[in-house]
Amino acid sequence: MSTVNVPPLPETAPPSPGRRAESEAVYAALAAGVVGAVYGLLVGLFAPDLHLGGNADSFGVWAACGATVVAIVASTIEYWRSRNRPGQEWRRSLPSWKFTVNTISVVVVHAGLAFVAVYALYRVLAAGFIGLPIVTFWAVVLMAVTLGMTTWIVYLSVSTMTTQRMSSLLLAFIAIGTLTAMVTTPDPKWWTIHFSHLGTFEDDLSSWVFNGTLIFGGLLVTTFAVYIANDMRELADAGVLQNPRGPRVVPTLFVVMGIMLAFVGIFPVDVNLAVHNLSASGMAVMYLVLLIGGPSLLRGMPRTYFVASWTFLAATVASVILFIPAIGFFSLTAFEILVFALIFGWIAVFIRFLGVAGRQD
Repeated sequence: MSTVNVPPLPETAPPSPGRRAESEAVYAALAAGVVGAVYGLLVGLFAPDLHLGGNADSFGVWAACGATVVAIVASTIEYWRSRNRPGQEWRRSLPSWKFTVNTISVVVVHAGLAFVAVYALYRVLAAGFIGLPIVTFWAVVLMAVTLGMTTWIVYLSVSTMTTQRMSSLLLAFIAIGTLTAMVTTPDPKWWTIHFSHLGTFEDDLSSWVFNGTLIFGGLLVTTFAVYIANDMRELADAGVLQNPRGPRVVPTLFVVMGIMLAFVGIFPVDVNLAVHNLSASGMAVMYLVLLIGGPSLLRGMPRTYFVASWTFLAATVASVILFIPAIGFFSLTAFEILVFALIFGWIAVFIRFLGVAGRQD
């Protein structure tokens, strides 16, 4: 049996940050720690009697806001500079508007993750230290550590951005954002109505978090599509992907999916039900097109990927059947959450296999 020699592919595993990036991250963290100490001193002096968390004017909220600011600064600077790092040079050929959109989405997602992660952390600490007041000394220490660690993590994350890392950010952002909205919603019985009910509470933090997660998650998906396009072009040039239309069509479908996801958050059900439902349906349609069209558009991907894709398709069809009124096994909330999870679960599987396509190990 004859064999086909496939040209060697670029390394697709997420690279580790280089020594220079590691050093810069430490220095950036130290600088942020100093800023955090000053910020903590001001918070301790001008907002005394703060508690760790549990209300809108807690130390956790102040810390989350500070973490958001340093995450914005660190991710903006490093994402711009990392264009010159090994494996990132292709980003310099992007049109300026596309690079700007990519930068905004990366910055917003890191800022959003910083806010919800720090806020959630202090909520958990508050549950363990009930009623503990934060004196000025501990405000300085905690704020310095929080802002320093946030900067260090964000700097390293952005310095070696890959498709795999981008997908991890997307999944983390969606998961943490929606869970935060669930635990902070003013209606503990939201799940008896529908999933999108989380975004209907005006001027409430939970709705801002939920809708913001969908909007900026959609923006990240459009950026994600740029990385997918680059990876698929490399695989097509190496002869792994056999359909020349795939590197154009698949990223375009992801862009549409991202726009639809953003519109779900821009138009909550209590603002415009028709547009909200149309956007959610459009996102699901793009997902189904990618699943059903995969054998053609992604010809050359590992066989196991297609087995996994058909499994996701079967699970989606089963969910629809169990939801229809004649059967009614799933409530609307359960159906929405399940399909939502299937879509992002499939994205994770697709990216993992895209990263190993063409490799022989």
